[in-house]
Amino acid sequence: MSSLEDIRSKYKLHLLVWHNQYREAEKELKQHDIEAVDPRGRTPLHLAVSLGHLECVNMLLRNNASVDKENAKGWTVLQEAVSTGDPELLEKVLQYRDYNRINSQLNGVPELLSRIQKTSDFYVEMKWEFTSWIPLVSKMCPSDVHRVWKSGANLRVDTTLLNFENMKWERGHRSYIFTGKADSAEFIEIDHDNQVVDREHFTLSQEQQSLTLSSIKPTKDQIANRLTSPIVSTVLDTKNISFERNKSGFWGWRTDKTDVIQAHEAKVFTVNNVNVVTRSRTEHLTDDEKAKYKDDKNLFESLLGTVEEHIPQSGHLVTETATINNPTSIIPEEYFNPEFDLGDRDIGRPMELSTKLRKFKATLWLCEDYPLSFVEQVIPIIDLMARSSLHFAKLRDFITLQLPPGFPVKIEIPLFYVLNARITFGNVNACSTVKAHQGSQSNLVEPNEDSTFKVDPSVFAIPENYHVRGGGRNTVPGVEDENDQLIQFAIQQSLLDSQPDGGEGVWEMPSSRNLQLEQNSDQDSARAISESVIMGSRDHHSIDGYSSYNTQLQIAMELSAKELEEQERKRREEEAMLNRILELSLQDK
Repeated sequence: MSSLEDIRSKYKLHLLVWHNQYREAEKELKQHDIEAVDPRGRTPLHLAVSLGHLECVNMLLRNNASVDKENAKGWTVLQEAVSTGDPELLEKVLQYRDYNRINSQLNGVPELLSRIQKTSDFYVEMKWEFTSWIPLVSKMCPSDVHRVWKSGANLRVDTTLLNFENMKWERGHRSYIFTGKADSAEFIEIDHDNQVVDREHFTLSQEQQSLTLSSIKPTKDQIANRLTSPIVSTVLDTKNISFERNKSGFWGWRTDKTDVIQAHEAKVFTVNNVNVVTRSRTEHLTDDEKAKYKDDKNLFESLLGTVEEHIPQSGHLVTETATINNPTSIIPEEYFNPEFDLGDRDIGRPMELSTKLRKFKATLWLCEDYPLSFVEQVIPIIDLMARSSLHFAKLRDFITLQLPPGFPVKIEIPLFYVLNARITFGNVNACSTVKAHQGSQSNLVEPNEDSTFKVDPSVFAIPENYHVRGGGRNTVPGVEDENDQLIQFAIQQSLLDSQPDGGEGVWEMPSSRNLQLEQNSDQDSARAISESVIMGSRDHHSIDGYSSYNTQLQIAMELSAKELEEQERKRREEEAMLNRILELSLQDK
């Protein structure tokens, strides 16, 4: 077993944190790596949070310890802070997390624009189509076309599909313009419907940033929501992903499949073993909160068809020397000795963990002679848009995989639990001005390989007579209050009660507490299912009087099942008719 002398020589900073000697630990920061990990895979900040040492946590955060690091088990500092149940500790970690995230996002924009500047100008359209394996959800899924102009270090993206709002897809004509210089950049958001413009200027210099730590402070409700909701981690498991070339034909004549996408021939690949793993922890919840969580998720699990594994609370005896953050009385000589087997003992609250797995398939259409470079021209734009668009963030996560050679002219990926997205690139360099896509055929540009495509500078100009608001945008792109919640809670909150008034009815939220999500994708899919309940109910019968969450969700599933039955009945009728026609055609005349 390692002696204290050995521990002091190898893990001096960690050992000071273990004993909450924060003044001595701060003096040692210059001699030690603040992000070094101990034998159990924890940085000093992770260790301080797991032990509940608020003083050490404050000291390490002040000295720029990373809040985004994951420990050996894949949990972030913020998630471990929630598990302690300490609101003061959680508030401090969340404040620094949000502050660092905003700074990182703002400072990263000029760098991305610098990368974009080095490539040739172009125009491209990205068509987004959404589908679902739930019939009623699929009925209300929209589509949209993102139009992208790039010229030098300037970028403009137009869209009409904004977000989910008030239980429906929010439409509106918006333009997002990024302009870059050597040491600064500007972000412009244009609301064409209301003729309003928001501008935000930022530089690479941290001293010139107007953002301060005191301006980023979580509310009491945000802290309370985290402490009364499960800790959720959702990741895309890429370890076993494989790409398989699709085949066409029948029997012995099967060949590699190719499709023509926007006049370009593309090879078709199936992406197998796309697994989304969701882990949920509940050790910080009260018995009532755990019971509510268990009741709410049971019905929805049958809809998701997930595989779940439960890891129960540790059964070790609690000794007199134990604390809430060290319940099995682990001593430093045990913890810091890499050869000592702790078994299932650990510091922090005994973990109560459940794991859910959902398998997806994705499809790729790859073109080897596409006129754009995916790595040099398109990926920087996706990185830039991912800061303010959840859909682009999901796309970025997928395209970071090692794709086969070629430009993915068409991509079909799982977006949320119940939604898929199909993204198709097209009309490359077919438009050099804004007016062209609004209907003026005179401004259309025919692609010409012998000429250099140029974007008209007017694309990046603010329209006349639009009102430019001061003080920057109301929100920083891509930064939202993300709370650790499960999709089941979002569904419960988003299901609506009908207010009969003889017309279409007024739809209001239930009066129960407002729960937010760590995974914004879960919130979107929850709202999609909620919308399917509303639409289906309007078509079939009113859900007035159904205040129970389980009852309303059951209605959605029943309506979906009825629609599937109707589709199957029509299919059987068409098949019977076809067989009858074949029989008649074979009879002698």
